[in-house]
Amino acid sequence: MSKRVQFEVPARMRAAQQQFEEWRSSHSGRRPIPEMLWNLAVEVAREHGIFRTTQVLRLDYKRLKQRMPVEVPQEKAPASVETAFVEWIEPPSTSQCECVIELEGPRGRMRIEWKGSTTPDLTGLCRALWEPCA
Repeated sequence: MSKRVQFEVPARMRAAQQQFEEWRSSHSGRRPIPEMLWNLAVEVAREHGIFRTTQVLRLDYKRLKQRMPVEVPQEKAPASVETAFVEWIEPPSTSQCECVIELEGPRGRMRIEWKGSTTPDLTGLCRALWEPCA
């Protein structure tokens, strides 16, 4: 079993609810809701949300949403120039590259201790060790 949680209805929404109830009780049959009440519902929905307003005022969600004005979001800071691409050039490294490479192939073993500013060409070293002599 589910229990419905009752939320406190804010004073402005309660006043709008009372106006809607007075209008509903004064008319018999189905009549269109007056524009004044729709405007009131829109104001309340701006403050408390469409769903909650439709629940409290017993309105159709889609109809109230259609009446809500479309608000254009304001830009926080105008952009002077739009940037499409930024190239990052890394500064040259001042540290030394150190590594130990040990290779073993059909033609023997090789151990290379490398200390330099650039990395060694591992592809060339592997070919020299593994490819058969021509």
